[in-house]
Amino acid sequence: MTARAELHGDELIARRHLRATPERVWTAFTSPGGIAAFWGGSHATVPPESVTVDLRPGGAFALDTRAPDGASRRLRFVYLSISAPHELVFDEPVTGLRTTVTIRPAADGTDLTVHQRRLPPELRSTRAVDGLASILDALATHLQHDEPTPGRSTT
Repeated sequence: MTARAELHGDELIARRHLRATPERVWTAFTSPGGIAAFWGGSHATVPPESVTVDLRPGGAFALDTRAPDGASRRLRFVYLSISAPHELVFDEPVTGLRTTVTIRPAADGTDLTVHQRRLPPELRSTRAVDGLASILDALATHLQHDEPTPGRSTT
C-alpha cells in the first residue's frame, strides 16, 4: 500500500497505513535518527548529523535536506503540542505552515494522517502532494527495515 495525498486549497492531507506500532511511528517522528531516515522521501536526503530535536511545546526540530542536484535547505519547525504517541502539531515559523501528525492504532499496525494547513502558494502543487506521499512511503520502508529485535525495547 502506498500513501494517499490530496490537496484542497491551502490544505494538504496525506494518509498511510503502517505495519508498525504507534510507539515505533512516534519514535520515527520524534528522534533524530528516525527523522533522518525518512524525511527527504524520494526527492532529498537528510544528513543524520543535521537533525536536532527539542521535543516539548515551544521546542523545535530542524534538519537539512539535500536534493539530488546538491542544493541544500535548512528546515525548522516549532512544536505547538505533543501528545505521545498520538499527535504532534508543529509550525514552520517563516511561512506559518501548520502540520498535524495523527497516529492511530489499527488492527495490524498504525493509521497515520499528516494534515498541513496554511500552505504557502508555492506548496499548493502536484509536486508537494507527491513529495508528502513519498515521505510517508519512505517512513513505511524505514519502519519495515528497522524491525525490532525480539526482546529489545523500541520505545
